Order: sequence, then structure tokens, then C-alpha cells
Amino acid sequence: MICSYEIEQMREQDLPEVVHLEETTGLNRWGYDAYRRELLKNPNSIMLISRDITDSRPGKSVLGFFAGWIVEDELHVNNIATRPDSRRKGVGESLMASALEEARLRGVRFVLLEVRASNNPAQTLYVKLGFHYVGRRRDYYRQPVEDAMLMRLELG
Repeated sequence: MICSYEIEQMREQDLPEVVHLEETTGLNRWGYDAYRRELLKNPNSIMLISRDITDSRPGKSVLGFFAGWIVEDELHVNNIATRPDSRRKGVGESLMASALEEARLRGVRFVLLEVRASNNPAQTLYVKLGFHYVGRRRDYYRQPVEDAMLMRLELG
């Protein structure tokens, strides 16, 4: 499957697909209300989606999403996910690169994220983007319980 996509700001009408993706990818659960609150009420959030520009069917256009917030000069990556059928196609990397660029424009100096200790593909991507390991958070994730690796990127 070849997919053509674009990265754009998340919109309220994207939230059902974002929440479905969150629920099916093993992320810590935020849910609809938390995403909506971040999207509509937090000017320090960065909320992006990757949209399939070839498929306009309801419930099929969001290939991935990024949710993070800026505190002072730090961007904290809260959640990033890609649909299983869209992985290894550059969607996650494009989402992260777009978020990092927006963060730079907003004066962010460094980025922090947690990633499941078993999620080697994501860790490989983050290392490729310049992140390095700075710690481990024991039993950070639920369902299943798992440690998180703490990673950091200096934006300079």
C-alpha cells in the first residue's frame, strides 16, 4: 500500500480517530476529553496529525498523531502513534520532525519523551532523530505494566 499523507494541525473532528488509534496502540490512555482540552484550551500544546490525502472515508484518514506540550523551554512528548498499516512509511518520523520544527519556532531548547522499553522500532527512530537515553522510569506503562526509557534531545 502506497500512502500519500500530509502533516497538519489536529482538529476537533479528528479526535474520534485519534482516540481509537490511542486505544489500539497500547499508549497510556488519555481519552477524548483530555485531547479535546489540550486542543482547545492549551495554547502551549502541539497537536498534529498525519492525514491520508488519498482516503477521505470517515474514520480512515488519520494515519498517526502527535500530542505534546511546551513548558518553559521544554517540549514534552505526551503521545505519538501511527496506525499499524502505516508504519515503516515515514509517518511517525514526519510527525516528529514537524513537531520538533514547531517547537524550535516557539523557542524550545530541549525535548523529553518516554518510550516503552520493548518498543525498539520507536527507540531506533528517536536515536536517528538525535535523542539519547537519560534514564528509566520503572513500571511507567499499564496494560501491560512495563518500564519506560526516558530520552532527551537538545534542539540547540
